Amino acid sequence: MRTSIATVSLSGSLTEKLTAAARAGFDGVEIFENDLLASPLTPEEIRARCADLGLGIDLYQPMRDMEAVPEEQFANNLRRARHKFELMGRLGTDTVLVCSSVHPLAVDDDALAAEQLGRLADLAQQFGVRVAYEALAWGRHVSTYDHAWQIVRAADHPALGTCLDSFHILSRGSEPKSLEAIADIPGEKIFFLQLADAPLLAMDVLQWSRHYRCFPGQGGFDVADLVRRVLHTGYNGPLSLEVFNDVYRQADAGPTAVDAHRSLLALQEAVGVAPLPEPVVPTGVAFAELVTPDAGPVAAVLGALGFARTARHRSKPVDLWQQGEARLLVNTGPAGRRDGTGLAAIGLESPDPAGAARRAESLLAPVLPRRRAAEDAPLDAVAAPDGTELFFCATGRPELPDWRADFADVAHETGAAGVRRIDHLALVQPWHQFDEAALFHRSVLGLQAQESVDVADPYGLMRSRAVTNPDGSVRIALSVGAAPTDDTVHAQHIAFATDDVVMTARRFRDAGGRVLPIPANYYDDLAARFEFADGELETYRELGILYDRDAYGEFRHCYTRTVGRVFFELVQRDGYRGYGAQNAPVRLAAQHGVTGV
Repeated sequence: MRTSIATVSLSGSLTEKLTAAARAGFDGVEIFENDLLASPLTPEEIRARCADLGLGIDLYQPMRDMEAVPEEQFANNLRRARHKFELMGRLGTDTVLVCSSVHPLAVDDDALAAEQLGRLADLAQQFGVRVAYEALAWGRHVSTYDHAWQIVRAADHPALGTCLDSFHILSRGSEPKSLEAIADIPGEKIFFLQLADAPLLAMDVLQWSRHYRCFPGQGGFDVADLVRRVLHTGYNGPLSLEVFNDVYRQADAGPTAVDAHRSLLALQEAVGVAPLPEPVVPTGVAFAELVTPDAGPVAAVLGALGFARTARHRSKPVDLWQQGEARLLVNTGPAGRRDGTGLAAIGLESPDPAGAARRAESLLAPVLPRRRAAEDAPLDAVAAPDGTELFFCATGRPELPDWRADFADVAHETGAAGVRRIDHLALVQPWHQFDEAALFHRSVLGLQAQESVDVADPYGLMRSRAVTNPDGSVRIALSVGAAPTDDTVHAQHIAFATDDVVMTARRFRDAGGRVLPIPANYYDDLAARFEFADGELETYRELGILYDRDAYGEFRHCYTRTVGRVFFELVQRDGYRGYGAQNAPVRLAAQHGVTGV
């Protein structure tokens, strides 16, 4: 289907917005009036610019407070409308959005509203313009889509139809029964369909709409169900995004437009109108790659954790450290991070690496170019929104290239700290890409997104959302700080699974490792919340081990000191399904007060 985006959804000048929309692959745009008024380009120049970019102008919007007003006010409205219709002719667009009135003089009179909208449509028809009437969720007298349709139907004018907006509809209630009236609207009378998702918030609907909309698949609305119902009517117009969001207005327009278009591609797949390559869900973590300017501090921590340096890349300064099924690559090449050690890449076990790459490219995540020697394994990788490279791997499968063939074994001493595998990885997202990251991992990788949670930090709130495959062998926790400048907690981390965290933590400490110290007050609180066996709580206190319990089981975990911008976690899950969110504020506060390895 044709895809479109309202210019209000992107940051920058109108020219920058149009360029970003075109580069992201949109077919058209809605021109938001404020963007046009602030542009130095004439309407004719904007029209030409869109044509050069391959964009249609699908809608001009909004025209406000037109209907159900005193006759003198309506005469002024018609004068204003005439100017706008002439302007639309210069722009080359034929559909205008008219929002239900919030004017203080508007009256609750459907007959008057229908009569005046009919007269507006008479004037519009003279200019070859169609009027799409939309119910604002906070409209003075018309606030529901079915009420707006009743007025349009009563006016019975060929140049008057309705505009359906997913936010205005779903913010008032998303129960299937509330959507049944969509089926009563003929598809040809739905002149436009605007789409937005939103997190489920208990707040004034106007403020909710103006600041917290997001792209489909990033919030809590069932946008796909609404779109299916609209398409069932025979609607064949654009799927258009109209998203008011404070974060998007501050972010670079290019990546935001790509995120927006990805959301529509995934939505079209969900409603069955544009099939994509099937998702290839990763089945495990092959490796995590750390990039560092100095391998010494990293090697010291890994050695204390019981990891051994088992192999060296044949052509690159990359070492493989391993314990059990947990594998870490330590890269000291020229691309080493200036701000210290960082998590740069993740290898994901894939049942079909080539299929995973095709899926990623179809959702605007192209395979990254790589420098590799002729003998290197041909691994495909894509970039996550935060820049982390994601490799699609097939470890130990003879029919496919194995990345380990790029490494030569080295002599090593096997450690014995008790790490079995990587339990999960925590990736800190740029402030403006948190929602994008969740959609990316869900749509591109086929992971399941869990509910977002807010965690108290000494300097604000940290948002976190986990994505996982069905059996939990791939778990990635996405987090973001409280503000764009919040770098105090932006350390990534790798969590290692162990069957006995007490033993593993003690071996780590005895080998010279330093755990993150936890305040005594935390353990006093644990004693109040839970009952422990004699000496158990004292052991946790000694080793900095934190504890939590959910409906499925128990969780024990501890942390190393931070190395550069990475730290490690040891976790023991006994049926527990979470990530220790209850303990995160204590961990964050402790990290604020402690530096060094």
